[in-house]
Amino acid sequence: MSDRLSFPDDEAIHPWLSRLLEAYQITDEGVAEGIRRETEQGRTLACARGCAACCRSHTTIPVYPLELVGISWYVTEKLEGDLRTRLKRQLREYSEQPGCPFLVDDVCAIHPLRPMACRQFNVFDRVCAEGEDAYFTRRQDVLTPIKTYTDRAFDVTLPFYGIEKKSERREAIKEGSIHRIAKVLRECNWDSLAEKMEAYDRNRDT
Repeated sequence: MSDRLSFPDDEAIHPWLSRLLEAYQITDEGVAEGIRRETEQGRTLACARGCAACCRSHTTIPVYPLELVGISWYVTEKLEGDLRTRLKRQLREYSEQPGCPFLVDDVCAIHPLRPMACRQFNVFDRVCAEGEDAYFTRRQDVLTPIKTYTDRAFDVTLPFYGIEKKSERREAIKEGSIHRIAKVLRECNWDSLAEKMEAYDRNRDT
């Protein structure tokens, strides 16, 4: 079982944060199990620390409202130093440019709070070529998320959207209705997040 990210003080203030972190833990466990099953079949995971090919090439990364809230909180209240300064400038200037808005020098600035879609994207046997989206060029080499884990992860997040009852959550997952509220990561208004970071900095300095 993977370790769950923990921000006790912030989770006490933001009830939604615990749900998001639990969903990410379930997602990570599903990814680990999926990779284990593939490697037992002789596959070799091509993804490794330092590789940011998919972060530069993917244009349709889905991100859900709760994940957007988590990203906004993380970059506004947790990022520090030079990375914060550079990301704030990058977000302010970002307008559907190539690559993820949170990729700074090939490093994910929001790695602990990266979306489920990013966590689940794993490629086997050979690294992606520059500009390649392996999901479309060689789908057979891309990890297929294990549905039971994915469903459990989404189930944890549904109360955030007002879907409280177990029967209603089950039906929502079956219908896939939550996917209709996802946005494309690159198409969000990231300039507004840079402004939020700037306002937070001003308040902190006064």
